Amino acid sequence: MLFAIIAQDEENSLSARLEARPAHVERLKELDSQNRLTLAGPHPHTSEEGFTGSLVVAEFTDLEAAQAWVAADPYVAAGVYAHVTVKPFKQAFPAQG
Repeated sequence: MLFAIIAQDEENSLSARLEARPAHVERLKELDSQNRLTLAGPHPHTSEEGFTGSLVVAEFTDLEAAQAWVAADPYVAAGVYAHVTVKPFKQAFPAQG
């Protein structure tokens, strides 16, 4: 089942984000190598440097597994995220075989 992981960054978390990014990206690469990653990326500020959060859509066995994956994320450990929402996601477009 797909889950959307919608994260809101803490204010002034860019330096922590940049420091934790390599480990965060490695985890995303692992999901991708398992063909479980649909999309992932940050939400950039529109008027200043940095980001306001992130979005990951990936396949997990259930909500608890998705929440456990988030809890172990380097951005969480580094204090980048102020709040993370995890909820089921149904991909409508583009259509999947």
